Amino acid sequence: MTRHILAIDQGTSGTKALVLTEGEGIAASGEASVRPRYGTGGLVEQDPAELLESVLRAGRAAVAAAGRAVDAVGLANQGESVLAWDRRDGRPLGPVVVWQDRRASTVTDRLDGAADRIRQVTGLPWDAYFAAPKMRWLRDHLGLSGNQHATVTTTDTWLVHQLTGAYVTDASTASRTMLLDLASTDWSAEAVRLFGLDGLPLPAVVDSAGPVGQTSAFGTAAPVTGLAVDQQAALLGQGCVAAGDAKCTYGTGAFLLAGTGTAAPLSRAGLATSVAWRIGGAAAYCLDGQVFTVGSAVRWLADLGVIAGADDLDKLGATVPDSGGVTFVPALAGLGAPWWRGTARGALRGLHLGTTPAHLVRALVDGIAAEVAELAAAVAADLGRPLTGLRVDGGLTRSAVLMQTQADLLQMPVQVSARPDATAIGVGTLALAGLTGLLSADAFGRQRPATVYTPQIGADEAASRRARFRAAVDALGDEPPANEEEQP
Repeated sequence: MTRHILAIDQGTSGTKALVLTEGEGIAASGEASVRPRYGTGGLVEQDPAELLESVLRAGRAAVAAAGRAVDAVGLANQGESVLAWDRRDGRPLGPVVVWQDRRASTVTDRLDGAADRIRQVTGLPWDAYFAAPKMRWLRDHLGLSGNQHATVTTTDTWLVHQLTGAYVTDASTASRTMLLDLASTDWSAEAVRLFGLDGLPLPAVVDSAGPVGQTSAFGTAAPVTGLAVDQQAALLGQGCVAAGDAKCTYGTGAFLLAGTGTAAPLSRAGLATSVAWRIGGAAAYCLDGQVFTVGSAVRWLADLGVIAGADDLDKLGATVPDSGGVTFVPALAGLGAPWWRGTARGALRGLHLGTTPAHLVRALVDGIAAEVAELAAAVAADLGRPLTGLRVDGGLTRSAVLMQTQADLLQMPVQVSARPDATAIGVGTLALAGLTGLLSADAFGRQRPATVYTPQIGADEAASRRARFRAAVDALGDEPPANEEEQP
């Protein structure tokens, strides 16, 4: 029996849905855009209704294009984005606070004494990027403490509740909250207490593969059998199932993950340790790091009128040999791993009268690639051995200038996926495993690179360019704390 899976990747800037045919691959696709709202004090929000509508539109478009019913549904989510809602009717009580939002830094500043213990229990560095500080911030600012029907969860829980009525999150998503005990892969009562979230009704932590409820939102009733954080789904979608396999996804941000198998080592190099996926109660783990602004930095440059869009990374970037001495640190929403400087401001250095838009493009490309190279070095330090290659996916992998620069600064091959929708393929793989009980990274065809970029510069030049970037990071300023009184 050939099975057909609807795999939905709900991301920061939109939702992509694929109908996947077992043993074959992509049968059809659909997508719908979502645009976050940015504001002062580190505000990044989304409209919950728009988020749900994007899931429904993209999923229904994919099913309609496939012309057939699906046997199961998988849903990947943004990971650290949260919202408050009423459990009686699913009504949102405010906006989605997106993973890039920095307002919860007031929470981490206030509770800083818990940082070391939280890292020991949950594997996560102390930063407002993760979900629990946002959950506490939302509960405080919306005045929810006395409302027994109110809850604050990651977006997956709300979306699954809208689709099926279930109140769950999977172990990989829960591991991005700062509330999950990595060893037991269940909620940590100690972490919940340290964040002052006692009494908040947390969802059940379930496997990443397995039925959680039925939905008729996309036509004929089908079970939801696959759930995962988008980046862990992409790790599986790239076929990274062995310890040491690594991938990087270039989307709104850039996210580098490397599998560690059944071991959950605490990073010594500034990375996070998370659940990659949990199946049959058994967890696989990964190390991960993130560049907060990548696609969003490209959009920022376009909003300023410097470029028309992402296509100009190559159209303009290829017209000059280098950045003309300009260094761009794209810390437009702070710096993630391995620095964890959430209040850092982005910077352009080395501007002169000869600087052109093409030089700014090359400087942005260099900055993105340098940050990813630092993540790869941190992974190598934690694993105790260098990476031998990096598998990459996401929209910006279409930029030959970016990918060549990435190979140059990494000094290793960069393998661009022939299927850019690794996140959807990964959560589709989990959904199929939720039906069959068997996990196969090749369930929808073997992953092969469309292009492999190899270094075109020497190791000394790569080291020099990375050193210049690190010096620029060291010189960054910091923004003032987010306004504690600013309402969501």
